Amino acid sequence: MRSSAAQSRGSGRAAGSPRGSVRRCGRSQLYGWCDGADCAGARSAPRDTPFRVRAIAALFVVIWSTGFMIAKAIVPVADPNLFLTARFSLAAAGFLAIGLAAGVPWPRWRDVPRHLLAGVLLQAGYLAGTYWVVLHGVAPSVMALLGALQPMLTAVLAIFVLREIPTGRTWAGLVLGLSGVALVMVPGLMNRTTGAPSGQLLIVAVLAILSLTVGTVLQKTSISGADIRASSVLQNLGAAVTVAGFALLLGEHRWVSSLALWGSLAWAALILSGVGTFLLVWMVRRGRAANVASLMLLAPPLAAIESYLLFGDRLSPVQIAGFALALVGVFLCRPAATPRD
Repeated sequence: MRSSAAQSRGSGRAAGSPRGSVRRCGRSQLYGWCDGADCAGARSAPRDTPFRVRAIAALFVVIWSTGFMIAKAIVPVADPNLFLTARFSLAAAGFLAIGLAAGVPWPRWRDVPRHLLAGVLLQAGYLAGTYWVVLHGVAPSVMALLGALQPMLTAVLAIFVLREIPTGRTWAGLVLGLSGVALVMVPGLMNRTTGAPSGQLLIVAVLAILSLTVGTVLQKTSISGADIRASSVLQNLGAAVTVAGFALLLGEHRWVSSLALWGSLAWAALILSGVGTFLLVWMVRRGRAANVASLMLLAPPLAAIESYLLFGDRLSPVQIAGFALALVGVFLCRPAATPRD
C-alpha cells in the first residue's frame, strides 16, 4: 500500500483517484490532453462525451468565423475602437452579473494584473488590430486566414515558453503555411483591389495575431485556476480600458445609430465575447482532443463563404490556392496532443 501510494504521488495522480485524474498538469501545454477532474480550470467538472466536445467545437468555429464579418459590417457605422469599447464593457457587465448571481470565487488581488493583461492581449490587441485592417480594406476572409496561422506562431513560441522543439513535420508545415500566405498576399501587393493587405496593414495584422498567441499562452498560466466567469470580467475590463485609450488616441468619434450598429453590437457582446471567447478560454484550459489549433483552421473557409454571401468579396484562383496551401501548413503545425496515461 505504501509503495502504491508513493507511485501514485510520483506520477502526479492522487491516491484512490480514477485513472486519468491528475492533481495538476506536469507542464503547461496549449493543446494537450487534460481530462482530470482536479486539473486547474477543470475542477469538479464532469468528463465530456465525444458528442458534447464536437458540438462545442462546431459552435465555437461558427461563432469565431462571424467575428470577421462584424469587423466589416461596422465600417460604415462606427469607428472600430469605439465599437470595441462598448462591446467589451457590455461583456464585462454581463459576466459580472452572472458571476455575482452564481456566487463564483473571485481571483486574489495579486492575480488581478495577470487577468487584465491576458484580456488586453487576447482581446484588445488582437481585435483592435483586426478591426483596423478590415476598416482599411482587408477582406475579412484574408484576415481570417492570417488568424489561422496563430497555431504556427504558437509552435515557435513553444520553443521558448514551453521548451518544446518543433518536429520536422512542424517545420515543413511552417514553410507550407508561409508559402500559402505569400500567395494570398502577393496579388494585393500588386493590385490593391483584391482585398489583401499592403505592407503596413500586414504588419498590424501580424502584431494582432501575435497578441492573440501570447494571450492564449497566458490562459494556461497561473490564471487558469480562476473561475472563467470571474476571469472574464477582468479580461473584458482590461480590454475595454485599452481600446478606449486607442479610441481617444486616434480621435475616434463616429457612432451612427442604426439597426446594423446595434445588431452588430448585440451579436459581438453577447455571442462573440459572451460565448465565443468563453469557449475559447474553456477549451484552451481543458485541452480538448478537438484542440484549438485545429479548430482555427476551419475559420478561414467559413469566413470566405460568409464574406462572399454578405459582402460579395471574391478571391482570385491564386489566392484560393494560397488558402489551401496555408491550411495544409497549419494542419501540419498542430501541437501534438499529450498522450493520456
